[in-house]
Amino acid sequence: AYGWLMMFGLRTWWVGAVGTTQLRLHVSPQSLLIGLIAGVLTALLCIWLTLRSLRKASPRSLLTGSAISELSASGKQSSRRLVSVSSRLLAIIFALLGVAMLASSKFIGQVGGFFGAGTLLLVAVLFFWSWWLKSDKRATIHGQGILPMLRMGFRNAAIRPSRSVLCIALIASAAFIIVSVDAFRRNDKAASLDKKSGTGGYPLIAESLLPIVHDPNGQQGREELGLTDDNLKEVKLTRFRLRPGDDASCLNLYAPRNPRILGATGAFIKAGRFSFAGSLAQTDEEKANPWLLLIPAIAADLPPPIPVIADANSLTYVLHLKVGDETALNASDGRPVRLKIVGALADSILQGELLMSEQNFVKLFPDQQGYRVFLVEGGDPIKTATALEDKLSDYGFDAISTEEKLASFHQVENTYLSTFQTLGGLGLLLGTLGLGTVLLRNVLERRKELALMRAIGFQSSHLSLMVIAENVLLLGCGLLSGVLCAAVAIAPAFIARGGNLSIVSLSLLLLAVLLTGLAASLLAVLAAVRSPLLAALRTE
Repeated sequence: AYGWLMMFGLRTWWVGAVGTTQLRLHVSPQSLLIGLIAGVLTALLCIWLTLRSLRKASPRSLLTGSAISELSASGKQSSRRLVSVSSRLLAIIFALLGVAMLASSKFIGQVGGFFGAGTLLLVAVLFFWSWWLKSDKRATIHGQGILPMLRMGFRNAAIRPSRSVLCIALIASAAFIIVSVDAFRRNDKAASLDKKSGTGGYPLIAESLLPIVHDPNGQQGREELGLTDDNLKEVKLTRFRLRPGDDASCLNLYAPRNPRILGATGAFIKAGRFSFAGSLAQTDEEKANPWLLLIPAIAADLPPPIPVIADANSLTYVLHLKVGDETALNASDGRPVRLKIVGALADSILQGELLMSEQNFVKLFPDQQGYRVFLVEGGDPIKTATALEDKLSDYGFDAISTEEKLASFHQVENTYLSTFQTLGGLGLLLGTLGLGTVLLRNVLERRKELALMRAIGFQSSHLSLMVIAENVLLLGCGLLSGVLCAAVAIAPAFIARGGNLSIVSLSLLLLAVLLTGLAASLLAVLAAVRSPLLAALRTE
């Protein structure tokens, strides 16, 4: 049912990301069988581990239903356990600091490094909760009213510390995933016109159906094309030759076998626009402007790999290549030509094409005359787009804003992030319901204690408040741990994207989890209130 709901979302409110309404849920007997076998084996493993741990329990504790291990009750064993937890906690903290330092010094990838640090921090926090719950320091609770009952509820979480830590771990892990994934969401409210941004500083990108041979930046070319209006005096068009092919961007659901090729002019290469996620630059000049890696020309007889540059997202998720890899295609005369990826653009409007120098393009594809792709700057973007489309309508000229172009790419990325976040939200809700189940079991195991409390004067509202306080403690510790550790993990992405987080949606999701946890705890509250008093007291 959940899978069907995801498919429904992809062909309705997320259809802009996948570009088709033909997605349907396909359920095969093989997948159901695998799920069934995996679930049964997991359950059997859990049962075996539980029964194995019960071997340490005494017959008396098993008969009374408490099943408290005599070994665990030993103060000596408890002290050793606390020392072990403390040593593990310190080891993880040192590892965390080491990973963070390596990431900060760029010795390893910042995103991977900080995610590793965030994960280690999450493990360290779980060890801290384990140490805190297993600590023997317990102050006597005095007084009357709400506060003492809340303290008693908080203390009840330490009766079964392993269960409590497990509940905290479930909530914290799901919250960690949800917050971390949200940090990679793209914000397109204001596309930057910085020359080192994903737009390259160009407000418009255009493409024509027919090649344009005349230079739209020269006086003679403008007259030939009719670009003599006052609105177009300050407009400059950066031209690219185009070899048509398959779209290699994330908008294409199919694997491109023959990607589009753009031929970049020498002026564009020397301008050094756009930012790079990686390159094979070696000299200082190449590191300052990795576009210079495209300049080496091919030989006449045995051409070496042709240097090309592509967008990092296209390389990773569509072409399944990385910087330094080689791929092949056929030139206009049919001979195979090797292409070498020498650079990867960082989140650019040029996603979907492979870029090579114009010199290499002309040698490989001499039949592709003129220019068909243009980056436009200068003047008012809306008036410029309208004027160019009007004057160059015979060429099938179509201009769109680079902000809109980037937004179409980001919509796909944000959609998949939404699906991952939805899956994490499902896990978080299931973990919250599981927390209610654990509380219900705890109440059933302590029904004699609760019956005794009711017999000596505690009211039902007191017991309800105590059970809810235990639930809120575990839920709050889990949410707080997951969010704080995720803050460490997303630090590089958060800073790189200008500090944009969907605070409202995250807050609503976490609030829904909190409310779900409180609703789940009502089961435990009802069990505590409706527990038969006399029957429970007879066995006390």
